Amino acid sequence: MIRVAVTGACGRMGSGIIGRVLEQDDMELVAAIEAPGTPLSGRDVGELTGRGPVGVMVTEASALKDTLAETEPDVLVDFTIATAAVETIKTAAEAGVNLVVGTTGFSDEQMKIIEDCIKRNRVKAVISPNMAVGVNVFFKVLRDLAPVLSDYDVEIIEAHHRHKKDAPSGTAVRALEVIAESRGVSPEVAVHGRNGLVGERTDDEIGVHAVRGGDIVGDHIVLFAGDGERLEIVHRAHSRQAFISGVMRAIRFIESAEPGRIVDMGDVLGIN
Repeated sequence: MIRVAVTGACGRMGSGIIGRVLEQDDMELVAAIEAPGTPLSGRDVGELTGRGPVGVMVTEASALKDTLAETEPDVLVDFTIATAAVETIKTAAEAGVNLVVGTTGFSDEQMKIIEDCIKRNRVKAVISPNMAVGVNVFFKVLRDLAPVLSDYDVEIIEAHHRHKKDAPSGTAVRALEVIAESRGVSPEVAVHGRNGLVGERTDDEIGVHAVRGGDIVGDHIVLFAGDGERLEIVHRAHSRQAFISGVMRAIRFIESAEPGRIVDMGDVLGIN
């Protein structure tokens, strides 16, 4: 039985993950963590997420160290915000708890802290900007296409709901990295939106554009534009269930991961 803790437990992703964990025969929910000062502390997370009592009470992130010691999870799943997630990852790693992280928006400095912490504590970690299986196949397609279409102009367009805090999305950033790496250029060739008299497009630049509105779950389009034709690679998430299904696969994969090293969903799916 895989013992699972979830942070951001009552958020949109967290509650969905908890619901799916409760449905699995090989998983047990042992901890549900929310932000410090939450008014939900001490309440049954099953009741809060509309599933009836499950016997797991919400605890505050400020007590995470004690919660992990008391509940002894095998893996902690984090879908929160970058600043909070860094501290959660440090605490979990120091407690010897493996990690599945779908939080986005980490800076280079934050990722260095995370990498060092996971390496130092020899825990296993799946960290991916997008857990959806289809998105990771999308990355694979981009990796294969980019060198073939090396003389085509590339534009990346992503759209998300109005509440998303980071832009561009972690998935768009990863798409940029995949294409740039495949073409042998730096991701710094990115041009984020265009405004005013910007002049002609350069050969190397990759446009990145963020759209925010309504309840869009997540759309990503990569446009390869050549002379006389264009090719569009599109992934659209219809619901958060796409991401949650990937999380379940990552939780089951984590035991076979290499200690002290971060892997992503490409490794989980065997397509890297």
